[in-house]
Amino acid sequence: MAESSKSPSHQPIRKRESIEEPLTFGCESSSPLSEGQFQCSICLDVFTDPVSTPCGHNFCKSCLTQHWNSTQHCHCPLCKEKFTKRPELKINTTLIELVEHFKKKCVLDKTEVLCGVCTGEKLKAFKSCLNCAATFCKTHLDPHCTVSLYKEHKLIDPVENLEDYICQKHERPLELFCRDDQTCVCQFCTEGDHKNHNTVNVLKILQRRTLFSMHTEMQPMIQDRIKKIEEIKRSLELRKRNTEKEISDSVEVFTALMRSIERSQAELLEVMEEKQKAAERQAEEFIKDLEQEITELKRRDTELEQLSHTEDHLHLLQIYLSMSRRPLINNWTDISIDPPLRLEPLRNALSQLQKSLNEKKTETELKRMRQYAVDVTLDPDTASPYLILSEEGKQVRFGDTKQNLPDNPERINPASCVLGKEGFSSGRFYYEVQVNRKTDWDLGVARESINRKGMIKLSPQNGFWTVWLRNGNEYEACAGPGVPLSLRENLQKVGVFVDYEEGLVSFYDVEARSHIYSFTGQSFTEKLYPYFSPGPHFGGKDAVPLTILPVIKTE
Repeated sequence: MAESSKSPSHQPIRKRESIEEPLTFGCESSSPLSEGQFQCSICLDVFTDPVSTPCGHNFCKSCLTQHWNSTQHCHCPLCKEKFTKRPELKINTTLIELVEHFKKKCVLDKTEVLCGVCTGEKLKAFKSCLNCAATFCKTHLDPHCTVSLYKEHKLIDPVENLEDYICQKHERPLELFCRDDQTCVCQFCTEGDHKNHNTVNVLKILQRRTLFSMHTEMQPMIQDRIKKIEEIKRSLELRKRNTEKEISDSVEVFTALMRSIERSQAELLEVMEEKQKAAERQAEEFIKDLEQEITELKRRDTELEQLSHTEDHLHLLQIYLSMSRRPLINNWTDISIDPPLRLEPLRNALSQLQKSLNEKKTETELKRMRQYAVDVTLDPDTASPYLILSEEGKQVRFGDTKQNLPDNPERINPASCVLGKEGFSSGRFYYEVQVNRKTDWDLGVARESINRKGMIKLSPQNGFWTVWLRNGNEYEACAGPGVPLSLRENLQKVGVFVDYEEGLVSFYDVEARSHIYSFTGQSFTEKLYPYFSPGPHFGGKDAVPLTILPVIKTE
């Protein structure tokens, strides 16, 4: 082709520090890729269910399947590499994500380009040809797919400013990149103004950048998935350990239950056997006495029968006077064998068994919960000015006077409360508090957004899950309304257990190994903090502090 008389007007690309910087070619916006990098070379459309060949090229799954079904030998349609065995096609999920990302960034937002060849109503353009310097719809593009002369032409996504992709001096595609001048040039430019310059094929640059971009985008995806796999494995391992622990605890509980049942059964059978033997001995004695009386009565009856036939009236009179005396016999009307064994011993045994079972169950629960023990320390920034905290942050008591402390947003004022330093937004945690020798206290957990100024009303609706003691022996769960708690004895140590995901807050009597109360079915959406209130000291009568106890984790 003869050179045009038009003045040189190469379209320079902005200066870059490195050739590896993304080059926006064929697409507006910030994407460094054009639709061509996401096109199937068979259907010339954006990938649908993309699959990769062993040689590294990508195609639509249906296009590649149809191509292989129509040929005798299995080879790559692009590089012609032959495969001895037909590869198994699997969807390239990463490439699908990139295609969708590209569509959102570039394809979906670009201005619709119309065919430059259509007469009358113009159809939507499908491709632009750099060699023909024209844009075609699918119908007018057909010769580029069927005629050999046009198959070598450079096709790109349809663009309105096609002149930006064509050398204005030589009217040839800008398919080379001059590294010396940092601009795109055509083949004829390398024989003139850019002769002996360092040039490289734009397609190779784009391919390299495409691979680099895909690699850059894939790495976070890969790392995210590796991290997720590790997270799932850790979760599964933790669940496995917890399940094994719960199975072991359950076996221990049921073993103890069976032993207790066997022991109670043996004791009950022993009592029943003793009762039966006593009844048998009593029956034998009654029968012996009755048989003796029967013998005596029969003897008298015989004598009377004989006297009825005698004619010796003097002898008859003597015998009659002798027989008229009442025989020495017992009154058997109200005499009976002891009644059958009643169920009182059985009920007593079952009651004792239930008590033993509950204690064993709670002991097992506490043992399991201690594996979630946390080191709770009181937060002085949240403490009411009326409270005195120990130096190590493990004790809190009511002070004699109000302290002069800054009223920062975290501080609870004037209510006599304090929170733990560390909050929890997931998982499980457990801690124990010594409460003996006190007449008033509050314990539990509180959410981060509780009202910290003014009066406080303890209830789940207000962000508190607590139990309290009032007047030395009145225990209550602050469930809004309160639930009175009936305890066999005053609490010495209280255990507090929280399962964030299950929405569970439970309280335990550590000394008696018994359950106190549980808030269940709660919905936690923010951090929970251990909550403490030692109550007023009533003129020194309740000056004993609440003490956070060290808990040894169980494995």
